[in-house]
Amino acid sequence: MDGFDIDAIDEVIHGRVRLGIMAYLSTAEAADFNELKRRLQTTDGNLSVHVRKLEEAGYVGVDKSFVGRKPLTRVRLTPEGRAAFVGYLDAMTRLVNAAGR
Repeated sequence: MDGFDIDAIDEVIHGRVRLGIMAYLSTAEAADFNELKRRLQTTDGNLSVHVRKLEEAGYVGVDKSFVGRKPLTRVRLTPEGRAAFVGYLDAMTRLVNAAGR
């Protein structure tokens, strides 16, 4: 598999839920926490842990506010996160192409 570099696969993104978050946000400007939870079929706690990991990596931004008395958490992809996601997709494409030869 010439040209394949395992280090090019970003471990922060590679987990199923984190990959789902990144993929969803890559086509949406932002998403609220409940929307992500519903789309990714995960629990509050599980989603929270994965969002936090992406936030710590600088891949997503989290904005918290209130609508009336209800808290609203919105998650958005950062420019760094978009670049990391594109890099991740490129690495996976190289892997798939190499495996298909």
